[in-house]
Amino acid sequence: MQQKELFTRCSKNPIITVNDIPYKSNSVFNAACTIVKDKTILLMRVEDRRGMSHLTVARSDNGFDNWRIESKPALEACPDKFPEEQWGIEDPRITFLQDSKKWAITYVAYSESAPLVSLALTEDFKSFERIGAVLPPENKDAALFPVKFDNRWAMLHRPVPFRKGSKFNIWISYSPDLKHWGSHRLLLCARDGGWWDSGKIGLCAQPIFTEHGWLILYHGVRETASGSIYRLGLALLDKENPEEVIRRSDEWIFSPREKYERTGDVENVTFSCGWLEQKGEIRIYYGAADTSLCLATANMTEIINFLLYKGKV
Repeated sequence: MQQKELFTRCSKNPIITVNDIPYKSNSVFNAACTIVKDKTILLMRVEDRRGMSHLTVARSDNGFDNWRIESKPALEACPDKFPEEQWGIEDPRITFLQDSKKWAITYVAYSESAPLVSLALTEDFKSFERIGAVLPPENKDAALFPVKFDNRWAMLHRPVPFRKGSKFNIWISYSPDLKHWGSHRLLLCARDGGWWDSGKIGLCAQPIFTEHGWLILYHGVRETASGSIYRLGLALLDKENPEEVIRRSDEWIFSPREKYERTGDVENVTFSCGWLEQKGEIRIYYGAADTSLCLATANMTEIINFLLYKGKV
């Protein structure tokens, strides 16, 4: 008998493949998401046939199907003005900033040195104001909180350690202006031993505020004899002090299972850069095997109960 899981895969998965992109591409995956004027917007990572990525917008009235994909990229690498984007831009996250009423897009800029975190702002997903690089290489998996803490913006991110054998952990940093970041603190560590998230961890989508705290979706990687497996887990941070981890799931809550998640450019990967809450339902948009875009849904109350009663401090 198959065990009941928190998340249910959409019957239409994959919801977007490279065949849906209206121009020549290799693959589409790892999309950020938000709601604009009652429509779901995906900011998708599209990889071209050089192996470099850019970001393209897709829109849907219901967030499930009938996606209208732009005929050209919304945000492309601009190495002439931003040399850190020399080898493309990828893996965006979207946060609506309540103070400025703008959407902040954190993304990975692939520089000659290594990947790093860059930031752009938009009001309409048609024009973008690039802030540029905000954290040095090597760093990935960054997203902002939608509100300030003690008059400072906060961002979660995942620096890569230089010392061989060190853990890949999630950190939190603060900024007065979105450009200059400091007060760096270690937040969540990859576990030791045989855990599903023992190889490395990193933030997935933007934090979601709940009455119990900030809900965090993260990916964990375990190295096996046949390669890496990317799974998803949950954590809950304190409402007032996001440096305090209230709960963390021992078990993964989503894992590669279907053929489209196990076979592709990178096998055994479920990787999300965006999720939404709609009327008590959580929708996760995730990349499957670095080849296509998929959707899974869950009940918010069930997620919170899972963390409160089965999660650990």
